[in-house]
Amino acid sequence: MTTITGDQSLVKRINTSLILDTIRRHAPISRASVSELTGLNKATVSNLVQELLNNHLVQESGPGASSGGRKPRLLLFNGQAGYAIGLELRVQQMTAVLTDLAGRIVAEDECPLEQHDTDSVTAGMVAIVRRLMQKAPQSPYGIVGIGAGVPGMVDGSGTVLFAPNLGWEMVPLSQLLEEELGLPVTIDNEANAGAQGELRFGAGRDARHLLYISAGSGIGSGIIINGELYKGARGYAGESGHMTIESEGRSCSCGNRGCWELYASEKSYDNEEFALPSKRTSELISYARQGHEDTIRHFYKLGHYLGVGITNLVNGFNPQSVIIGGPLSDARAWLEDTMQQVVAQRTLPYHRERMEIRFAELGSRSTVIGAAYSAISQFLGPVRVSMPMN
Repeated sequence: MTTITGDQSLVKRINTSLILDTIRRHAPISRASVSELTGLNKATVSNLVQELLNNHLVQESGPGASSGGRKPRLLLFNGQAGYAIGLELRVQQMTAVLTDLAGRIVAEDECPLEQHDTDSVTAGMVAIVRRLMQKAPQSPYGIVGIGAGVPGMVDGSGTVLFAPNLGWEMVPLSQLLEEELGLPVTIDNEANAGAQGELRFGAGRDARHLLYISAGSGIGSGIIINGELYKGARGYAGESGHMTIESEGRSCSCGNRGCWELYASEKSYDNEEFALPSKRTSELISYARQGHEDTIRHFYKLGHYLGVGITNLVNGFNPQSVIIGGPLSDARAWLEDTMQQVVAQRTLPYHRERMEIRFAELGSRSTVIGAAYSAISQFLGPVRVSMPMN
């Protein structure tokens, strides 16, 4: 039998985190309802709620409905107690948002990414963060942290181990940014960040088993299993863009051949089969709306290959929901039909049953909002208890 022990301070932190998360998810909510949902006694809830009120993380609103006695005061999460900044590095541009603690966007910024060397990218990230910091309203906690999603493999310390589309290896990005900005910085793969954004604030709010596909300059997958982000044995799960779908296909920068992202991401724009008027998704969408035939045919072909890769992932993971995000999600009007047809024809029938494919509610902002959420969750301090193995 395994015994888990903890001092009084740890127990208090766990209970406070549980109460705050319950208020965030169910507000407006009474203290009695918090007690019922958490299983904590009313005295503990009352004491810890008072601390959260004193710390400006919770507010009281007008009285709720009464079941016979005095009307209860309802509790709300104070999203304006502080702010966070979320960034996304893409191959051709950098985007960022300033959000409050509830994930609501307050301001946005973006800039082109013309050089990929570490010094240039870091300087650009610092500049965009500082611009957004100046737009943050006054609050008790100010800017609580920064989160960034990058197109590559990231370890637990925030070092980018390998990002072939940027030409990076072993870049200690979190450390570099923290030294410049003096704020805590969380770094993750951009698809993982996008999965968090959709799970917390978008199309995945009701899902327990979710695949998030980020389709842009490359392809990555964020995997949610039983409501938690799955990162694999060493933290590198989700590099599905380098799954082979053509055994003798084109060479990829990762060293493999026939990788999915060569056919179903913005990298496919280099395919000479179609005479594309641009290599930027936003511009190609405009051409497609105007009826440009080669652009429309290319999007249809891209949707086909997107469906091939999704089929492989669905057959492997049996998700409840698949969400398509990233820049290419804005081309839904031309991608969706062929993608859905391929998945319907090729997916195993029991995997397909009750499984749905959606496009991201947050659109191309899934990653930046998810990155901001990572910084917020670090600040709010969710405490996890792991049982040691014998």
